[in-house]
Amino acid sequence: MISSFAISQELPERKKLPIKPIQEMDTLKVSLKDSIKIGTRKVRDTIKNDSIQKDSVPQKAPVLLDLVKYKSKDYVKISQRTKQIYLYNEAELYYQDTELKSGIIILDYEKNEVYAGRLKDSAGVYSQPPYFKQGDNIVEPDSIRFNFDSEKAKIWNSRTEQNGTQILGEITKKENDSVIFIKNAKFTTSKDIDNPEYYFLARKIKLVPKKKIVSGFTNLYIADVPTPIGFPFAYFPLTDDRASGFIFPTFGENSSRGYFFQNGGYYFAISDYFDLALLADYYTNGSYAFRGETNYAVRYRFRGNLSVRFEALINSQRGFPDYSKSNIYNIRWSHNQDAKANPNSRFSASVNLGSSSFYQASINQLNTPNFLNNTLNSSVSYSKTFPSYPSVNVSLTATHSQNTNTESINLTLPTLQASVERIYPFAPKDGAKKGIIQNINFQYNLRGENRINTTDSLFFKKEMFEDAKMGMRHSIPVNTNFKLFKYLSVSLGGNYDEVWDFKTTNRTDATLDPNDTTMQIASVKDTISGFDSYRTYNFSTSIGTTLYGTFTRGEDRKIQAIRHTIRPSISYSYNPAFDQYYDTYIVDAENGTMQDYTRFEDGLFGVPSRTFASSIGINVANTLEAKVRSNDSTQTEPKKVMLLNSFNFSTSYNIAADSLAWAPVRVSGSTQLFDNKMSVNFGANLDPYSIDNQGTRINKFNINNGGSLFRLTSANLTLNYSISSKSLDGKERKDSDNTRSGGRDDDLFGRAQDFSNSDSFGNDDDEDDEEKEDVEAYRSKIPWDLRLAYSMTYLNSNRQNEISNNSLMFSGNVELTPQWKIGVSSGYDFKNKGFTYTQMRFERDLKSWRINFNWVPFSSRASWYFFIGIKASVLRDVKWEKRSEPDRRL
Repeated sequence: MISSFAISQELPERKKLPIKPIQEMDTLKVSLKDSIKIGTRKVRDTIKNDSIQKDSVPQKAPVLLDLVKYKSKDYVKISQRTKQIYLYNEAELYYQDTELKSGIIILDYEKNEVYAGRLKDSAGVYSQPPYFKQGDNIVEPDSIRFNFDSEKAKIWNSRTEQNGTQILGEITKKENDSVIFIKNAKFTTSKDIDNPEYYFLARKIKLVPKKKIVSGFTNLYIADVPTPIGFPFAYFPLTDDRASGFIFPTFGENSSRGYFFQNGGYYFAISDYFDLALLADYYTNGSYAFRGETNYAVRYRFRGNLSVRFEALINSQRGFPDYSKSNIYNIRWSHNQDAKANPNSRFSASVNLGSSSFYQASINQLNTPNFLNNTLNSSVSYSKTFPSYPSVNVSLTATHSQNTNTESINLTLPTLQASVERIYPFAPKDGAKKGIIQNINFQYNLRGENRINTTDSLFFKKEMFEDAKMGMRHSIPVNTNFKLFKYLSVSLGGNYDEVWDFKTTNRTDATLDPNDTTMQIASVKDTISGFDSYRTYNFSTSIGTTLYGTFTRGEDRKIQAIRHTIRPSISYSYNPAFDQYYDTYIVDAENGTMQDYTRFEDGLFGVPSRTFASSIGINVANTLEAKVRSNDSTQTEPKKVMLLNSFNFSTSYNIAADSLAWAPVRVSGSTQLFDNKMSVNFGANLDPYSIDNQGTRINKFNINNGGSLFRLTSANLTLNYSISSKSLDGKERKDSDNTRSGGRDDDLFGRAQDFSNSDSFGNDDDEDDEEKEDVEAYRSKIPWDLRLAYSMTYLNSNRQNEISNNSLMFSGNVELTPQWKIGVSSGYDFKNKGFTYTQMRFERDLKSWRINFNWVPFSSRASWYFFIGIKASVLRDVKWEKRSEPDRRL
């Protein structure tokens, strides 16, 4: 194929163009009609009568396959003699997927090469270094020489970034699009590329963009000081996609289990939707553990994670008195559906179940929030809404509740719930509902359960299903409400319940042994399988109003007004006795003693009431708020301040009772103090009746027995106080989320720490690092936060007059500098006179590195952990950790 190259504009006769800024792009393009001869290539002649019709020498295909666009700020010089184009000051050149910006650019359009370099002013200062981009690869060197034909390049002092790793090379040779050789290369994850706090120096490396880096002898430099840490060769995978590979384990020694390796395994990058990590631990005394973790996500539909752990623990050595062997496991699953995926159906899961002793005995973590949490809870649910009128909502839920102290487990497999929205049969289709008739409404609710109560030792065994209980409950509430005398709100209601049980109880009478009349054959309790049901109903009504009282002091006062809001209400409830569901049996055949029972006594939803109740309830709710003049003179309106969020009194009187008709008066209240930083909750029970010497309530008022009007039987007080300084940007300090692992939403119990997951110790990229670079090393105001939780309980139900609980818990963090943080979580038990669980935290941010030290100084969980490592995920394995595990008391 015969072709030629030409400048799209006519070449001037003079060698130098006038110096002037060029605003629009000039172009260099391919043309078959131009007769300019370039280099030694033969071109097609424009003379029609040429006797040579065909050249016997094969011609090369055109080298420049696209337009070459260029511009500069000062001038463009085109030399026909040297076949070069000179671009000066803010020069730019574009060709296919190649972009080049620099202070000076020289394009040789005969050799198809380009050179770019910096500008040097009269003071010897260089400026406008080259910026070279080809595809997704970006290089910022001091100078570069590039050939469009072979795509080879030579680069001096190059800087490039690959997957978060900064690479600086003294001399770089680019062979083609896929291979780059670099001499004396430095690679680091530091954000300060000009003065990195650390880097790895490799004498020679081979870089395949987005695939790998292979280096020769490499050693670590810290602050430009070489360290003895090095390796003869290295291999670093580079990819934008997930890649499978081995996970390097952590090695160490334990006094009771010997040498070990932990968290070694393999990571499977299965697809863009989910992955899988298989990890293992092994101790030389025979202990081992396996763990599988996966994360999955489908955009706009759902996301979640699953973790399964198993540990076989051996303590001490066989033959020693403290030798023991046990197996523990833990399963955690979290699934969240995108709210926009399907508005009428939803599936979610939050599972945390396993051995009751897992968090106390695990050899691979020190998870303080879960260690101090005595319950494990799980829930997996699916709900569906049918939006047509009346709408119906159906949900199916499996729940799990486990007490790690008693090792008891409660399961519902599953719980079925269905409800029909509230229906107003007499209300108009449009407009407001008025009057007692139009406000009549009813609903239908269904709840069915298959409940299992078992223990940790029988979990996942067939015995756990033997005592399962099944039942269903149908409920139809009917209500209405209306206004009476304009200011009184009246509500009327009734409820009908029908309970289905699939197992009932039958008791036989106790009899005398016919062979020996002095002996008694005890009554027998039998469980009968089969369908049975009972029905109950009740009625209730209430009347209430709202009263306001305002005490005005004047607009010139600091406290301008105080408003007291009272919401009194009186209710009446009627519950008939359902004696038809009760039978009797003989418990003492010799004396003929009888006892009542119901065949539904072991049912899921309780038993039908046999006690007739007709009671009146009294409740008085109070709130107190004030209008306070603002200290800010620009504010024209006073500020509303809540003095008492609530202050309530409640009691009831049973009309049908022969004695002890009055229930104890319950007093409760809450308020907020110090700009809502402290929340106060209190409560007390006041009994109007007295007690005998055995502590039993008697039908005699306490005031008539020589006492006061009410007898204080119990009281409780809780205070929660949270205060923190403001950071420089006015935002509050953000804490780690402990609730994901089942802990508290604050760090009063300490933060979640998992030795198997280095992310919990900050071994990840810090999004705030760039902001911290602009902050001074020491601040005039040191950020800090403090949380206090006080709890006290008083008991006097039997004249014991004791404080059963009196403890204070606290947690605080101080950011001494932008790089130094310390924290402590502890508490003090005033009743038992001792400190509660205590944890100390120290964290040092070294920009690209991070140091963590966590210490539990005393208690049975006394331990410490030290970690130092690179934060960037690409060099996560560059770390050192040391720990002392707590003593195990199994």
